[in-house]
Amino acid sequence: MASLSVDIDVKEPLWEKELPTVQRDITTVSQIVYNACDLPTRSAEISIVLADDIFIQDLNQRYRGKDKPTNVLSFPATDDPQEATEHMILGDVIISYQTLQRESEEQSKTMEAHMVHMLVHGILHLIGYDHQDSQEAEKMEALEVGLLKEMGYANPYQ
Repeated sequence: MASLSVDIDVKEPLWEKELPTVQRDITTVSQIVYNACDLPTRSAEISIVLADDIFIQDLNQRYRGKDKPTNVLSFPATDDPQEATEHMILGDVIISYQTLQRESEEQSKTMEAHMVHMLVHGILHLIGYDHQDSQEAEKMEALEVGLLKEMGYANPYQ
């Protein structure tokens, strides 16, 4: 099994209040996704930021030109995660508490299930998956659904 180092930065304390095991859960989910994608590297690093709407809105404006909060942003550190290396820095995933809380209520999901889905989605972006066209979207969504099912979560697209 390949080794994944997960650095977690909690910028919004409500994350740990709402989900007391969030840091352990993130580490576990990240390792499952990393192992499932079978990258040609012996070890890798990923950074997860548990943010608020203000923090993620600033990033969304600066890097995507969208002046509004969003649920998750991914910043890959490499153009080709399929390139064989001894050690790889995959990049950063930022998740917003307030947006996830609002979406969880609107979609009748638990905060935990929605956070895990957004984490899986964000990590898959770091690994090279995308949803720019319908074929890519179908492939990425199928992988998300399969990984979530393996972890005991319902299909978020139903």
